[in-house]
Amino acid sequence: MMYELLAHVYDALVKDDEATQEWVSLIKKHIKGKELLELACGSGEITIALAQEGYQVTASDLSADMIAEARKKSGSELVEWSVMDMCELHMEKQFDGILCLCDSFNYILKETQVRALFQGAYAHLKPQGVFLVDMHSLDRLAEFEEEYNEAGQVKELDYQWTITSEEDRIYQNFAFYDAEGRITLEQHEQRVYAPDWILAELEKTGFQVEVYTDFTKPGICEGEKQFYICKKGGGVQ
Repeated sequence: MMYELLAHVYDALVKDDEATQEWVSLIKKHIKGKELLELACGSGEITIALAQEGYQVTASDLSADMIAEARKKSGSELVEWSVMDMCELHMEKQFDGILCLCDSFNYILKETQVRALFQGAYAHLKPQGVFLVDMHSLDRLAEFEEEYNEAGQVKELDYQWTITSEEDRIYQNFAFYDAEGRITLEQHEQRVYAPDWILAELEKTGFQVEVYTDFTKPGICEGEKQFYICKKGGGVQ
């Protein structure tokens, strides 16, 4: 199961307070209401930061281990947490904003699942609500043609972390070594989609879409990530 061990060391590996604040600022800019649903929330860093800003946040992740880690944090009591597949949304309420951040989208490997996510997000937004999703750009595939390799120690575990790409996939491989020499391995597979296809599918779903690259650059251009700001119509303009 993905994130079974990684959940316990995730923040130590990737936590970035500056990036969290960038996310909060972006969400404040594009989402006007206060009721949010965060999909694939991971360890809850952005989730809790939003809750502390006064947002009413419902947060979900497919990994029960990640949700367990999120619940341990200060401020977690402000959030409603659940274990849920973001491609199977069946909730009783609608939200002002739905979030899928930090390239979590790229864990979706099938086009049918992408469409299910888009349709589910649309159905669970209030009129004029916004679905905000980011994903790897095609440039990331070229970047990882040459293997990225990182090694170090985290929470008394030695680790090695490699990232490679092949065709439309990015593979992240983690090896953790404990003091007794036992090895735990995890592989994470992500799919990178053509931005023109993503844009077309979002518009077919009914969204009005703005695209940015790397937070601030308008349109689809060179960079690490594309950000899709997807607005549902209806209601009072």
